[in-house]
Amino acid sequence: MFNKLIASVLPFFPKKFIWTFSKRYIAGESLDDALSASKELNKKGIMVTLDVLGEFIEDLREAERNKEEYLEVIERLTQEKIDGNFSVKPSSFGLLLDEEACYGYIREIVRKAAGYGNFVRIDMEDSSCVDRELTLFRRLHKEFPKNVGLVLQAYLKRTMDDIRALAPLHTPETPLNFRLCKGIYVEPARIAYKDHDEINRHYLEDLDYMLDHGFYVGIATHDPFLIDESYKLIQKHDLKREEYEFQMLFGVTPERRASVLRNGHRMRVYVPFGKDWFGYSTRRLKENPQIASYIIKALFNRK
Repeated sequence: MFNKLIASVLPFFPKKFIWTFSKRYIAGESLDDALSASKELNKKGIMVTLDVLGEFIEDLREAERNKEEYLEVIERLTQEKIDGNFSVKPSSFGLLLDEEACYGYIREIVRKAAGYGNFVRIDMEDSSCVDRELTLFRRLHKEFPKNVGLVLQAYLKRTMDDIRALAPLHTPETPLNFRLCKGIYVEPARIAYKDHDEINRHYLEDLDYMLDHGFYVGIATHDPFLIDESYKLIQKHDLKREEYEFQMLFGVTPERRASVLRNGHRMRVYVPFGKDWFGYSTRRLKENPQIASYIIKALFNRK
């Protein structure tokens, strides 16, 4: 009840106040802010993935603007020699308005990145988007097998079936590239696991399957238990350092992130930025009120 109360009240506070909560988790409003943050992370030996905030648009003109912004992001990151790639949310390119138009916009972004030998990851959104995003990934992977990846969410009951269905796309020359996360969207119990330990168990089952089949995995977690268990799976499968990576969110558990680096593993940080930071922050709170307690705790605990 407390989390829901805080989540429902925060969006009505002044933007300046909300920014005091959000600025730790968002690089800023501008591309310059994101590039500056990315350079600082690179100096620490951390790779990045840039995400322009914005999703669930209502007009394809917004999708066109989002596409142009991403093309600029790719150009600038390349020019400034930043070690990073790109993450896109298909809903911000009209996935729920016009799937073919969405495919065209994202294809142009992937083609631009591929021209520089870079990579674009398709973020997985709520359950209304999953089938569409799997189809989108398959289409793009066919043309750009080395330059496009996908996020999968361990808390969805369908995820292992989805992984198995995608497995035939994998080859040693063009390995499937997934980010595996727990999942953040509030979904009904009929399609998503709810128990913390059960979600962790399925996360590790998914990860074990992926590593066993030679997929490249971005192990996206801040959970110390999952990090320790991932170390064991990496050792079990005798992986080289360049055959996987860990991933964490900008501003979250920096000490834990540093510990992963000290243990000799590669790390990539998800760097969100953009003028829609307020909408992003308040939507995240509505989708998952538990974030409210994380934010409040984070103000006092940065480990």
